[in-house]
Amino acid sequence: MFEDFQNFDLFPVTVYTVIGNLMVSFFCGIAISLVYRYVYKGPSYSVTFVNSLVILSMITSVVILVIGNNLARAFGLVGAMSIIRFRTAVRDVQDIVFIFFSLGIGMAAGVGLYSVAIAATLLISLAIAILSLTNFGKAKKREFLLQITYMSSEDNESHIERLLKKHCRRIKLVNLKNVGSDNTLEAFYHVSLKNEKKSSELVSDLNQSGNIMNINLYFDEDDVNPPTY
Repeated sequence: MFEDFQNFDLFPVTVYTVIGNLMVSFFCGIAISLVYRYVYKGPSYSVTFVNSLVILSMITSVVILVIGNNLARAFGLVGAMSIIRFRTAVRDVQDIVFIFFSLGIGMAAGVGLYSVAIAATLLISLAIAILSLTNFGKAKKREFLLQITYMSSEDNESHIERLLKKHCRRIKLVNLKNVGSDNTLEAFYHVSLKNEKKSSELVSDLNQSGNIMNINLYFDEDDVNPPTY
């Protein structure tokens, strides 16, 4: 009975089936890559990754065609794929989402569910675009990393603390270390500003103190982007 099941032709493969599956997966992969280009906001855009989304969808459909309903092929393919080691670090969680997106569409096209592949591509792409346009999930108040280098003294530290309380809603000291001489300190604070539009006022007020030598306020478009220290 098991042998009969193995010989049962659940997915008849013809030239037209292969061409149809590859064409559907190709155009769906193009749509996925265009959505990725539209919603990507990171600092290091990769053309190779965008092209790989299209090819990944096509390869997945071919893999599904090769496996069909044959369990021996499925286990053999798992063993063959386990030999491959992927050592490229994924830069963003969103990249992983698009990889699974491309894999899922390739699987749908590979088994001949063209309507599922096309409808899923359109609806998921629409959901991604809506989330991106509405900035869904973005925090209302951002945290900033404030770096201050100053001469160590009780009066100077009191002055800095007073200015931070004036401009910041929340203050957290995350690192403090000596720089150069024993009298020079470098402090890193996580701060939440009372008014983000007035961040320049905080820097200006701190600069007016003669014992403060260096001030940096780090942030990017989406979130805090602190330097390595």
